[in-house]
Amino acid sequence: MPSEPPSEPMIVFDRVEKRFGDNVVLSDLSFAVAPGEHVTLIGPSGSGKTTILRLLMCLEPVTEGTIRVGGRYLTHMERRGRLVRADEKHSREVRKGIGMVFQQFNLFPNMTVRGNLTEAPTRVLGLSKHEADARAEELLEMIGLADRIDEHPSRLSGGQQQRVAIARALAMRPAVLLLDEVTSALDPELVAGVLNLLRRIGETTDITILCVTHEMGFARGFSDRVMMFDRGRVLEEAPPEKLFTHPENPRTQEFLEAVLERP
Repeated sequence: MPSEPPSEPMIVFDRVEKRFGDNVVLSDLSFAVAPGEHVTLIGPSGSGKTTILRLLMCLEPVTEGTIRVGGRYLTHMERRGRLVRADEKHSREVRKGIGMVFQQFNLFPNMTVRGNLTEAPTRVLGLSKHEADARAEELLEMIGLADRIDEHPSRLSGGQQQRVAIARALAMRPAVLLLDEVTSALDPELVAGVLNLLRRIGETTDITILCVTHEMGFARGFSDRVMMFDRGRVLEEAPPEKLFTHPENPRTQEFLEAVLERP
């Protein structure tokens, strides 16, 4: 029997450049992420990792190059047979399939947990209030906060707020989930609970996940592939066991020696 053709990548960066004035943050960046793949971006602060996530959320425009998500251009659209810059309507439509969890939770303080989880599904996806409520209750049960559904975020701990933020992203049923240093604002004792939740999501869903983290143990156990960034370029990429055990690039070796805990 003939083998099945390879599936379309879920995320494609094609020669993407991002500049802020004269500062080049990403340079000629090309990479692809397969459907359901978990890819973690590591590297020093300022290397461009979070900028990649911001481009995918359309929080920043690309300077050059294109990005595709789910087979559709995010940054551009076709008009009269040629690619032009996407308008807000087009980008918003493609972006529906992308969820992001930020460092600082970014929950709506004036809404209850229920409101935080139901606002976007009703307004953006057009779900009924009953459908959105049912989805919120299911997700809160999964993250162990079903009894806090009518609390406001200010009544929750940092770890609980971050779990609600993850549930809020999942409420949109995204094909792609972006994680931006989701434990960096948490007290150390709260980190494990959030990382365990992310591991469970990775094991039980087919969501494509692009993760920026300094938690090297999590990156090693969670990722299908790890990409090492420095100065806006990919220096090295490999399965985690290879990259963490036998990095080939001297800069990767130097970075890992600096961040990995030694016995």
